[in-house]
Amino acid sequence: MATTTKIRPRALVEASGGPRYAVALAVDALGTGLLRPFLLLYGVTVLKLSAPATGIAMTAGVVVGLVCMPAVGRWLDRGARSTVVAASMLVRVLGVALLLATPAGHVGLFAAAALVLGVGNQAWPAAHAALVATVAHGRERDTALAAGRALRNAALGVGALIATACLAGGTAALQALAAVTGLAYLAAAGLAWSVRLRAQPAAAPAPNGDTGPAPRMRALLAANVIYVFCLNVPEIALPLVLVTQLHASPVWSAAIFVANTVLVVTLQLPLTVLLSRFSRRTVLALAGVVLAASYLGFLAATSLGHGWGAPAVAVVSVVCTLGEIVYAGSATALVTHLAPPHALGRALARFELSMGFGLAVSPMAITALAPHGPTALWGSLAAATLVSASAVAGEKSQER
Repeated sequence: MATTTKIRPRALVEASGGPRYAVALAVDALGTGLLRPFLLLYGVTVLKLSAPATGIAMTAGVVVGLVCMPAVGRWLDRGARSTVVAASMLVRVLGVALLLATPAGHVGLFAAAALVLGVGNQAWPAAHAALVATVAHGRERDTALAAGRALRNAALGVGALIATACLAGGTAALQALAAVTGLAYLAAAGLAWSVRLRAQPAAAPAPNGDTGPAPRMRALLAANVIYVFCLNVPEIALPLVLVTQLHASPVWSAAIFVANTVLVVTLQLPLTVLLSRFSRRTVLALAGVVLAASYLGFLAATSLGHGWGAPAVAVVSVVCTLGEIVYAGSATALVTHLAPPHALGRALARFELSMGFGLAVSPMAITALAPHGPTALWGSLAAATLVSASAVAGEKSQER
Protein backbone atom coordinates (compact mmCIF):
# COMPACT_ATOMS: atom_id res chain seq x y z
CA MET A 1 0.00 0.00 0.00
CA ALA A 2 1.31 3.45 -0.93
CA THR A 3 2.11 5.68 1.99
CA THR A 4 2.79 9.35 2.50
CA THR A 5 6.00 9.93 4.45
CA LYS A 6 6.38 13.71 4.28
CA ILE A 7 4.41 16.89 3.78
CA ARG A 8 5.14 18.93 0.63
CA PRO A 9 3.38 22.29 1.00
CA ARG A 10 3.24 23.23 -2.70
CA ALA A 11 2.00 19.80 -3.78
CA LEU A 12 -0.47 19.88 -0.90
CA VAL A 13 -1.98 23.17 -2.05
CA GLU A 14 -2.36 21.86 -5.59
CA ALA A 15 -3.89 18.61 -4.33
CA SER A 16 -6.38 20.67 -2.33
CA GLY A 17 -7.66 22.53 -5.39
CA GLY A 18 -5.00 25.21 -5.86
CA PRO A 19 -4.21 28.53 -4.13
CA ARG A 20 -7.50 30.24 -5.03
CA TYR A 21 -9.50 27.35 -3.67
CA ALA A 22 -7.43 27.29 -0.47
CA VAL A 23 -8.19 31.01 0.03
CA ALA A 24 -11.88 30.30 -0.65
CA LEU A 25 -11.87 27.63 2.07
CA ALA A 26 -10.29 29.98 4.57
CA VAL A 27 -12.66 32.87 3.80
CA ASP A 28 -15.72 30.60 3.93
CA ALA A 29 -14.64 29.08 7.25
CA LEU A 30 -13.93 32.53 8.68
CA GLY A 31 -17.49 33.56 7.81
CA THR A 32 -18.91 30.41 9.37
CA GLY A 33 -16.84 31.00 12.51
CA LEU A 34 -18.26 34.53 12.72
CA LEU A 35 -21.88 33.43 12.54
CA ARG A 36 -22.40 29.80 13.53
CA PRO A 37 -21.76 30.06 17.29
CA PHE A 38 -23.96 33.17 17.56
CA LEU A 39 -26.94 32.39 15.35
CA LEU A 40 -28.93 31.48 18.45
CA LEU A 41 -27.90 34.73 20.15
CA TYR A 42 -28.88 36.66 17.02
CA GLY A 43 -32.37 35.22 17.15
CA VAL A 44 -32.78 35.88 20.86
CA THR A 45 -31.08 39.28 21.26
CA VAL A 46 -31.51 40.96 17.89
CA LEU A 47 -34.84 39.51 16.74
CA LYS A 48 -36.30 39.17 20.25
CA LEU A 49 -37.44 35.59 19.65
CA SER A 50 -37.87 33.06 22.43
CA ALA A 51 -35.01 30.62 22.94
CA PRO A 52 -37.22 27.53 22.23
CA ALA A 53 -38.54 29.04 18.97
CA THR A 54 -35.01 29.96 17.90
CA GLY A 55 -33.69 26.49 18.67
CA ILE A 56 -36.53 24.76 16.81
CA ALA A 57 -35.94 26.93 13.74
CA MET A 58 -32.23 26.11 13.75
CA THR A 59 -32.90 22.38 14.15
CA ALA A 60 -35.38 22.48 11.27
CA GLY A 61 -32.68 24.09 9.15
CA VAL A 62 -30.31 21.21 9.82
CA VAL A 63 -32.98 18.60 9.04
CA VAL A 64 -33.96 20.23 5.74
CA GLY A 65 -30.28 20.53 4.88
CA LEU A 66 -30.00 16.76 5.23
CA VAL A 67 -33.00 16.25 2.95
CA CYS A 68 -31.19 18.07 0.13
CA MET A 69 -28.19 15.72 0.21
CA PRO A 70 -29.46 13.12 -2.33
CA ALA A 71 -29.91 15.90 -4.89
CA VAL A 72 -26.40 17.20 -4.13
CA GLY A 73 -25.01 13.69 -4.65
CA ARG A 74 -26.70 13.34 -8.04
CA TRP A 75 -25.44 16.78 -9.09
CA LEU A 76 -21.89 15.79 -8.19
CA ASP A 77 -22.23 12.53 -10.12
CA ARG A 78 -23.15 14.52 -13.23
CA GLY A 79 -19.63 15.94 -13.07
CA ALA A 80 -20.08 19.22 -11.18
CA ARG A 81 -17.35 20.06 -8.68
CA SER A 82 -16.36 23.69 -8.06
CA THR A 83 -19.87 24.79 -9.12
CA VAL A 84 -21.43 22.79 -6.26
CA VAL A 85 -18.92 24.19 -3.77
CA ALA A 86 -19.65 27.74 -4.97
CA ALA A 87 -23.40 27.07 -4.86
CA SER A 88 -23.20 25.90 -1.23
CA MET A 89 -21.52 29.20 -0.40
CA LEU A 90 -23.99 31.31 -2.40
CA VAL A 91 -26.90 29.61 -0.67
CA ARG A 92 -25.47 30.81 2.62
CA VAL A 93 -25.23 34.35 1.23
CA LEU A 94 -28.99 34.13 0.64
CA GLY A 95 -29.44 32.83 4.17
CA VAL A 96 -27.57 35.77 5.65
CA ALA A 97 -29.57 38.20 3.49
CA LEU A 98 -32.79 36.68 4.83
CA LEU A 99 -31.41 36.95 8.35
CA LEU A 100 -30.66 40.67 7.91
CA ALA A 101 -34.10 41.25 6.37
CA THR A 102 -35.93 39.55 9.25
CA PRO A 103 -37.82 42.06 11.43
CA ALA A 104 -37.89 41.66 15.19
CA GLY A 105 -40.35 39.04 16.37
CA HIS A 106 -40.77 37.38 12.96
CA VAL A 107 -39.95 33.72 13.59
CA GLY A 108 -41.02 32.63 10.09
CA LEU A 109 -38.33 34.59 8.24
CA PHE A 110 -35.72 33.55 10.81
CA ALA A 111 -36.70 29.92 10.22
CA ALA A 112 -36.36 30.47 6.46
CA ALA A 113 -32.89 31.97 6.97
CA ALA A 114 -31.84 29.07 9.22
CA LEU A 115 -33.21 26.61 6.65
CA VAL A 116 -31.23 28.15 3.78
CA LEU A 117 -28.08 28.33 5.90
CA GLY A 118 -28.63 24.68 6.85
CA VAL A 119 -28.81 23.64 3.19
CA GLY A 120 -25.50 25.37 2.44
CA ASN A 121 -23.80 23.99 5.55
CA GLN A 122 -24.86 20.41 4.79
CA ALA A 123 -24.01 20.52 1.08
CA TRP A 124 -20.52 21.95 1.49
CA PRO A 125 -18.60 18.96 3.00
CA ALA A 126 -19.64 16.50 0.29
CA ALA A 127 -18.92 19.03 -2.48
CA HIS A 128 -15.49 19.82 -1.03
CA ALA A 129 -14.56 16.14 -0.62
CA ALA A 130 -15.64 15.40 -4.20
CA LEU A 131 -13.55 18.28 -5.53
CA VAL A 132 -10.44 17.15 -3.64
CA ALA A 133 -11.00 13.54 -4.76
CA THR A 134 -11.04 14.75 -8.36
CA VAL A 135 -7.71 16.60 -8.27
CA ALA A 136 -5.84 14.27 -5.89
CA HIS A 137 -5.56 10.51 -5.59
CA GLY A 138 -4.35 7.88 -3.15
CA ARG A 139 -2.68 9.05 0.03
CA GLU A 140 -2.15 12.51 -1.43
CA ARG A 141 -5.95 12.89 -1.42
CA ASP A 142 -6.13 11.83 2.25
CA THR A 143 -3.48 14.40 3.15
CA ALA A 144 -5.27 17.13 1.20
CA LEU A 145 -8.56 16.38 2.99
CA ALA A 146 -6.75 16.53 6.34
CA ALA A 147 -5.09 19.82 5.43
CA GLY A 148 -8.46 21.28 4.43
CA ARG A 149 -9.92 20.31 7.79
CA ALA A 150 -6.99 21.87 9.68
CA LEU A 151 -7.30 25.08 7.66
CA ARG A 152 -11.05 25.21 8.20
CA ASN A 153 -10.75 24.69 11.95
CA ALA A 154 -8.14 27.44 12.20
CA ALA A 155 -10.36 29.89 10.32
CA LEU A 156 -13.41 28.84 12.33
CA GLY A 157 -11.49 29.54 15.53
CA VAL A 158 -10.39 32.98 14.35
CA GLY A 159 -13.93 33.81 13.28
CA ALA A 160 -15.33 32.72 16.64
CA LEU A 161 -12.78 34.87 18.48
CA ILE A 162 -13.70 37.92 16.40
CA ALA A 163 -17.38 37.26 16.97
CA THR A 164 -16.82 36.95 20.72
CA ALA A 165 -15.09 40.33 20.75
CA CYS A 166 -18.05 41.83 18.86
CA LEU A 167 -20.58 40.66 21.43
CA ALA A 168 -19.85 43.67 23.60
CA GLY A 169 -21.22 45.90 20.84
CA GLY A 170 -24.77 44.66 21.28
CA THR A 171 -27.43 44.47 18.56
CA ALA A 172 -25.66 46.71 16.04
CA ALA A 173 -22.46 44.69 16.29
CA LEU A 174 -24.30 41.39 15.76
CA GLN A 175 -26.03 42.79 12.68
CA ALA A 176 -22.70 44.04 11.32
CA LEU A 177 -21.24 40.61 12.06
CA ALA A 178 -23.96 38.96 9.99
CA ALA A 179 -23.34 41.38 7.11
CA VAL A 180 -19.59 40.68 7.14
CA THR A 181 -20.37 36.96 7.15
CA GLY A 182 -22.51 37.33 4.03
CA LEU A 183 -19.72 39.23 2.26
CA ALA A 184 -17.24 36.54 3.27
CA TYR A 185 -19.46 33.82 1.80
CA LEU A 186 -19.87 35.85 -1.40
CA ALA A 187 -16.12 36.31 -1.80
CA ALA A 188 -15.49 32.62 -1.11
CA ALA A 189 -18.12 31.61 -3.69
CA GLY A 190 -16.45 33.76 -6.33
CA LEU A 191 -13.04 32.25 -5.61
CA ALA A 192 -14.39 28.68 -5.62
CA TRP A 193 -16.31 29.21 -8.87
CA SER A 194 -13.19 30.63 -10.55
CA VAL A 195 -11.46 27.26 -10.14
CA ARG A 196 -13.91 25.87 -12.77
CA LEU A 197 -13.28 22.22 -12.11
CA ARG A 198 -15.47 19.43 -13.49
CA ALA A 199 -15.18 15.66 -13.57
CA GLN A 200 -16.37 13.12 -16.07
CA PRO A 201 -20.12 12.72 -15.42
CA ALA A 202 -21.52 9.46 -14.14
CA ALA A 203 -23.36 8.99 -17.41
CA ALA A 204 -20.06 8.27 -19.14
CA PRO A 205 -19.01 4.60 -18.93
CA ALA A 206 -16.44 3.89 -16.26
CA PRO A 207 -13.15 2.33 -17.47
CA ASN A 208 -14.19 -1.06 -16.15
CA GLY A 209 -17.76 -0.73 -17.43
CA ASP A 210 -19.15 -0.29 -13.91
CA THR A 211 -22.12 2.10 -13.88
CA GLY A 212 -24.02 0.53 -11.01
CA PRO A 213 -25.40 2.16 -7.87
CA ALA A 214 -23.30 3.73 -5.15
CA PRO A 215 -21.87 1.30 -2.58
CA ARG A 216 -24.21 0.95 0.40
CA MET A 217 -21.50 0.80 3.11
CA ARG A 218 -24.18 -0.01 5.69
CA ALA A 219 -21.81 -0.87 8.55
CA LEU A 220 -19.62 2.15 7.90
CA LEU A 221 -22.55 4.57 7.74
CA ALA A 222 -24.21 3.12 10.84
CA ALA A 223 -20.92 3.30 12.74
CA ASN A 224 -20.40 6.87 11.60
CA VAL A 225 -23.61 7.95 13.34
CA ILE A 226 -21.99 6.91 16.65
CA TYR A 227 -18.49 8.12 15.79
CA VAL A 228 -19.66 11.70 15.20
CA PHE A 229 -20.81 11.97 18.80
CA CYS A 230 -17.16 12.78 19.53
CA LEU A 231 -17.56 16.13 17.73
CA ASN A 232 -20.16 17.23 20.28
CA VAL A 233 -18.28 16.00 23.34
CA PRO A 234 -16.17 19.19 23.80
CA GLU A 235 -19.09 21.49 22.98
CA ILE A 236 -21.96 19.78 24.82
CA ALA A 237 -21.06 16.77 26.97
CA LEU A 238 -18.04 18.17 28.81
CA PRO A 239 -19.53 21.61 29.64
CA LEU A 240 -22.66 19.83 30.88
CA VAL A 241 -20.68 17.44 33.09
CA LEU A 242 -18.24 20.05 34.36
CA VAL A 243 -20.90 22.57 35.34
CA THR A 244 -23.78 20.38 36.54
CA GLN A 245 -21.98 17.36 38.00
CA LEU A 246 -18.54 18.61 39.04
CA HIS A 247 -19.65 22.20 39.75
CA ALA A 248 -16.46 23.46 38.10
CA SER A 249 -15.84 26.93 36.73
CA PRO A 250 -16.96 27.53 33.11
CA VAL A 251 -13.32 28.45 32.46
CA TRP A 252 -12.54 24.72 32.28
CA SER A 253 -15.06 24.22 29.46
CA ALA A 254 -13.63 27.17 27.54
CA ALA A 255 -10.05 25.94 28.00
CA ILE A 256 -10.96 22.44 26.78
CA PHE A 257 -12.70 23.87 23.71
CA VAL A 258 -9.70 26.06 22.86
CA ALA A 259 -7.29 23.15 23.38
CA ASN A 260 -9.44 20.96 21.13
CA THR A 261 -9.30 23.54 18.34
CA VAL A 262 -5.54 24.06 18.68
CA LEU A 263 -4.83 20.33 18.68
CA VAL A 264 -6.98 19.73 15.59
CA VAL A 265 -5.30 22.58 13.72
CA THR A 266 -1.76 21.50 14.61
CA LEU A 267 -2.04 17.69 14.60
CA GLN A 268 -4.65 16.83 11.95
CA LEU A 269 -2.20 16.81 9.06
CA PRO A 270 0.85 15.24 10.80
CA LEU A 271 -1.22 12.44 12.35
CA THR A 272 -2.96 11.67 9.06
CA VAL A 273 0.44 11.41 7.36
CA LEU A 274 1.86 9.30 10.19
CA LEU A 275 -1.01 6.79 10.04
CA SER A 276 -0.97 6.53 6.25
CA ARG A 277 1.18 3.39 6.55
CA PHE A 278 -1.95 1.54 7.74
CA SER A 279 -5.18 0.86 5.86
CA ARG A 280 -7.88 3.49 6.22
CA ARG A 281 -10.30 0.94 7.67
CA THR A 282 -7.79 -0.09 10.34
CA VAL A 283 -7.17 3.55 11.26
CA LEU A 284 -10.91 4.25 11.48
CA ALA A 285 -11.39 1.24 13.78
CA LEU A 286 -8.45 2.48 15.87
CA ALA A 287 -10.16 5.86 16.18
CA GLY A 288 -13.17 4.12 17.71
CA VAL A 289 -10.97 2.35 20.25
CA VAL A 290 -9.25 5.63 21.22
CA LEU A 291 -12.60 7.41 21.56
CA ALA A 292 -14.05 4.60 23.67
CA ALA A 293 -10.98 4.67 25.90
CA SER A 294 -11.40 8.42 26.36
CA TYR A 295 -15.06 7.96 27.33
CA LEU A 296 -14.01 5.45 29.98
CA GLY A 297 -11.39 7.98 31.05
CA PHE A 298 -14.10 10.60 31.50
CA LEU A 299 -16.04 8.10 33.61
CA ALA A 300 -13.02 7.63 35.87
CA ALA A 301 -12.29 11.37 35.98
CA THR A 302 -15.80 12.31 37.05
CA SER A 303 -15.60 9.84 39.92
CA LEU A 304 -12.89 12.02 41.46
CA GLY A 305 -15.50 14.65 42.28
CA HIS A 306 -15.03 18.35 42.87
CA GLY A 307 -11.39 19.42 43.01
CA TRP A 308 -9.46 16.87 40.97
CA GLY A 309 -12.35 16.01 38.65
CA ALA A 310 -12.11 19.04 36.37
CA PRO A 311 -8.32 18.82 35.77
CA ALA A 312 -8.67 15.07 35.12
CA VAL A 313 -11.45 15.70 32.58
CA ALA A 314 -9.23 18.27 30.85
CA VAL A 315 -6.39 15.73 30.58
CA VAL A 316 -8.66 13.00 29.22
CA SER A 317 -10.12 15.48 26.70
CA VAL A 318 -6.75 15.45 24.95
CA VAL A 319 -7.15 11.70 24.33
CA CYS A 320 -10.69 12.31 23.04
CA THR A 321 -9.38 14.99 20.66
CA LEU A 322 -6.72 12.60 19.35
CA GLY A 323 -9.48 10.08 18.63
CA GLU A 324 -11.46 12.79 16.85
CA ILE A 325 -8.42 13.68 14.73
CA VAL A 326 -7.80 10.05 13.75
CA TYR A 327 -11.50 9.61 12.93
CA ALA A 328 -11.68 12.77 10.81
CA GLY A 329 -8.51 11.88 8.93
CA SER A 330 -9.74 8.43 7.92
CA ALA A 331 -13.55 8.43 7.60
CA THR A 332 -14.09 10.69 4.57
CA ALA A 333 -10.89 9.36 3.01
CA LEU A 334 -12.22 5.80 3.29
CA VAL A 335 -15.51 6.75 1.64
CA THR A 336 -13.79 8.48 -1.28
CA HIS A 337 -11.54 5.44 -1.63
CA LEU A 338 -14.34 2.88 -1.61
CA ALA A 339 -16.72 4.74 -3.92
CA PRO A 340 -16.33 4.17 -7.67
CA PRO A 341 -15.84 7.43 -9.61
CA HIS A 342 -19.30 7.32 -11.19
CA ALA A 343 -20.98 7.14 -7.75
CA LEU A 344 -18.65 9.31 -5.68
CA GLY A 345 -21.23 12.07 -5.17
CA ARG A 346 -23.97 9.72 -3.98
CA ALA A 347 -21.58 7.89 -1.65
CA LEU A 348 -20.42 11.17 -0.10
CA ALA A 349 -24.04 12.34 0.20
CA ARG A 350 -24.94 9.18 2.13
CA PHE A 351 -21.92 9.66 4.37
CA GLU A 352 -22.90 13.27 5.10
CA LEU A 353 -26.45 12.12 5.83
CA SER A 354 -25.12 9.72 8.47
CA MET A 355 -22.89 12.45 9.89
CA GLY A 356 -25.67 15.02 9.94
CA PHE A 357 -28.04 12.58 11.62
CA GLY A 358 -25.44 11.76 14.27
CA LEU A 359 -24.77 15.44 14.93
CA ALA A 360 -28.52 16.09 15.17
CA VAL A 361 -29.31 13.28 17.64
CA SER A 362 -26.15 13.45 19.76
CA PRO A 363 -27.18 16.54 21.79
CA MET A 364 -30.50 14.89 22.64
CA ALA A 365 -28.82 11.59 23.53
CA ILE A 366 -26.13 13.28 25.65
CA THR A 367 -28.57 15.48 27.55
CA ALA A 368 -30.93 12.52 28.09
CA LEU A 369 -28.21 10.24 29.45
CA ALA A 370 -26.35 12.78 31.62
CA PRO A 371 -29.01 13.10 34.37
CA HIS A 372 -28.78 9.34 34.98
CA GLY A 373 -25.16 9.65 36.07
CA PRO A 374 -21.65 9.29 34.61
CA THR A 375 -21.95 5.53 34.07
CA ALA A 376 -25.07 5.92 31.94
CA LEU A 377 -23.47 8.64 29.83
CA TRP A 378 -19.87 7.55 29.39
CA GLY A 379 -20.49 3.82 29.67
CA SER A 380 -23.14 3.94 26.96
CA LEU A 381 -20.96 6.05 24.67
CA ALA A 382 -17.97 3.75 25.18
CA ALA A 383 -19.97 0.58 24.51
CA ALA A 384 -21.67 2.00 21.41
CA THR A 385 -18.36 3.28 20.02
CA LEU A 386 -16.61 -0.05 20.57
CA VAL A 387 -19.45 -1.86 18.78
CA SER A 388 -19.12 0.63 15.92
CA ALA A 389 -15.36 0.13 15.73
CA SER A 390 -15.90 -3.63 15.58
CA ALA A 391 -18.43 -3.20 12.78
CA VAL A 392 -15.97 -1.07 10.79
CA ALA A 393 -13.14 -3.56 11.29
CA GLY A 394 -15.36 -6.54 10.49
CA GLU A 395 -16.97 -5.19 7.33
CA LYS A 396 -15.66 -6.82 4.18
CA SER A 397 -12.77 -4.67 3.06
CA GLN A 398 -12.92 -3.14 -0.42
CA GLU A 399 -9.69 -1.15 -0.19
CA ARG A 400 -7.48 -1.38 -3.18
